[in-house]
Amino acid sequence: MRGDGGSGSVLAIGIGLALVALLALVLPLYSALAVRQAVAGAADAAALAAADVASGLVPGYPCEMAGRVAAANSASVVSCEVDGLVVTVVTARQFGALTARAAATAGPAGQGVD
Repeated sequence: MRGDGGSGSVLAIGIGLALVALLALVLPLYSALAVRQAVAGAADAAALAAADVASGLVPGYPCEMAGRVAAANSASVVSCEVDGLVVTVVTARQFGALTARAAATAGPAGQGVD
């Protein structure tokens, strides 16, 4: 008759492998979420900087400023639209085989998209 000796070790190894597998699935998702938030922050900052230029507060060209600010935040500008004092910027960043995108609009209060 065989005893139960060693069954606890097998159970511990099984639980450990399950935790490693779960971590292998969750970690890339968490990283993708962090990249998405970084791209959204880059879009916000780029739109605000471009709106400052459009309003005349800062010298230069709005979309050029948006590109510099997005690049400083490790993103690139996909599109930049200036409508008077309102600027809409779409930024993107490559993450593995995926591309994270985000859009932001900035301008004076009471103007722009409702």
